[in-house]
Formats: sequence, structure tokens, C-alpha cells
Amino acid sequence: MRRTVELTDIGGNDEGPRVLLLPGLGARGSGFRELALRLTDVARPVLVEYPEGEHAACGARALAEQVLRVTGPTDAVVASSFGGMVAAHLAAGGATRGVAFLGAFTRTAQVGPRGRLIAMMGPIAVLGRPGRVAASLAAWRPVPSAQVADVVPTTALERVTTLRRAFAIHAEPPPPDLRPLKVSCLCIQGDRDVLVPPSSLERLAASLPEGTPRHLLRGAGHVPYFSHPEDCARLLTPWLQALAPAGLAALAASEVGSAAWQGARGQRIQRPGGGVYGRGRGK
Repeated sequence: MRRTVELTDIGGNDEGPRVLLLPGLGARGSGFRELALRLTDVARPVLVEYPEGEHAACGARALAEQVLRVTGPTDAVVASSFGGMVAAHLAAGGATRGVAFLGAFTRTAQVGPRGRLIAMMGPIAVLGRPGRVAASLAAWRPVPSAQVADVVPTTALERVTTLRRAFAIHAEPPPPDLRPLKVSCLCIQGDRDVLVPPSSLERLAASLPEGTPRHLLRGAGHVPYFSHPEDCARLLTPWLQALAPAGLAALAASEVGSAAWQGARGQRIQRPGGGVYGRGRGK
């Protein structure tokens, strides 16, 4: 059982931006692996796994605080689905300079009428026990049995954790709009997304800085980073390249970012695959 946020540092271009990859409500960060590998030429991707069980932060804001305590400020965040709410809290708190939203939202109202039913994802996870069919529906293509756990909650602990987080979404204030902030944003949406419909794209963009690029991927479902890693990498690459220069140094100079940065410096955590690296530095 994960008692705190766990990171998998993929490595990559040390001169590029450090980018956190945040999964959705019941998905695993490991589902980003193929996309992460395609970004190593221009960035330093880090897979994020959320805490589980009684140690799980319930709301998106509390989860963002947990993520920040472990990772420290970062250059960029790529977020899927509910992960967009977590990323928005990080951006509003000055902990990142850029956020890419992949089939994501920052407020449930952006999802339209389905937003009022998001809390039901918890009971569905527990009672429906989603498997390969649900994963394939989310991806809008067949998902191999070995990869189902990357897309939907498959263990009893994951399902209960999904239940807690789903019920907590409406119990806390949503993240503030990012529109007035100096944060670089990008939106990627699948035109076959059955959970966050394509119509949500414009509502999401209205809460982001003016001129935020929007991309609609044909044939992609709710997890385009998993089903279409090549297309997502192609769209993310120039955005990440623009975030490369002196990212964390500039962020550390800000009042909010500096406090978080100083609290994270010098601390070390265990790599999930072995070895250690300093928090906030990704190495």
C-alpha cells in the first residue's frame, strides 16, 4: 500500500523541463510510460502514483499538497481527467509554470451534465469492478489484459481509494480559474471520450489563459496519453521546449514557489525502482 506519493523518474534530457505526469481518478501513473519515453529527448518525465487507502488525500487540493511535499516545484505538469484539478491547484499555488490537460477538467461543471455524476465513479469502481471492457471503452480501443490496471482500478484497495476521492470532489472548493495567471497551458482532447466529452474542451479553455492552444485527437478516447502516445508527444514537444529555459530557478524566486522549494530542498526519497533522488530536483 502506498502511504505517500511515489515517483518514477524516467530520466531524459537534463537541459529540458522537469514534467510530472498525473493520472486520473482511478488510473495509475504507469499508464503514462509510453508517452514519457517519447518525451525524454526534450524533457525529464516523472511518473506520479497517488497514495492509497486511509493515507489517501481525499480532495484534489489535499492531493496537490501531498504531491508538492514530495516533488517540490516543477517546470510542467501533464494531467489526465481528475488530475487536471490537482494540476490546477498546483498552478494556482505557484508550484508549476505550465499545465497540459489531456481529457481533463479543473471544475466538474466543465464536463457538462456528466459532471454532476462524477461522484458516482466511486460506487461504480467498487460495485462494478471495472475490467478489460471498461478499460477498452475508456481508451476507445482494445486494451491488453496486462495493461488494464494502468487505466482502471483493479485491486480492492484501488477501488476503495477511488470511492473516497470521488465522494470528496464536491466536498471542497474547486481550483480557481487559471485565466489571469502567467502559466502556460495546453489542451488535448479525444473526440471519442465517453467520460469527458469533446464539448468540455471549450469550457475548460475559457478558464485558462487567453490563447491556450486546443487540440482534438481523432479516434482517441479518455486516455489519449495511453492510446495515442505518439500523437500526444508530437503536440507536447514544442510546448515543453518553450518551458525549458531556467524553469525551476525562476519559480524558486517567486514567493509561493520559494517557500515550497526551500521546504523540499535537500530531502531524499526512494526511487520505486531503486536508488534515491532529491525532492524537487528529479535526480
